[in-house]
Amino acid sequence: MDMFVFTGLILSEDEGYSAFCPELDVASQGELPQEAKEMLLDAASLHLEGAIEDGPPYLRPVLPADDPRYTASERIVDLFRLV
Repeated sequence: MDMFVFTGLILSEDEGYSAFCPELDVASQGELPQEAKEMLLDAASLHLEGAIEDGPPYLRPVLPADDPRYTASERIVDLFRLV
């Protein structure tokens, strides 16, 4: 069983791709979807490493109005688990 599982989203932009983890409120970007995903994984790892040093990570409730899964689903290129 995984202790922490978060959502990763890759969204198409006018130029390139953005990547977002709504539960951690961490984002990144890249020229290609795979680059954006790799950058998000790095950003989430750094965020969690810092949180471990300072205390448990802050998890925020994701309101439907702020969640690209509901507000920009047509732009979602990839939806994956960050484990």
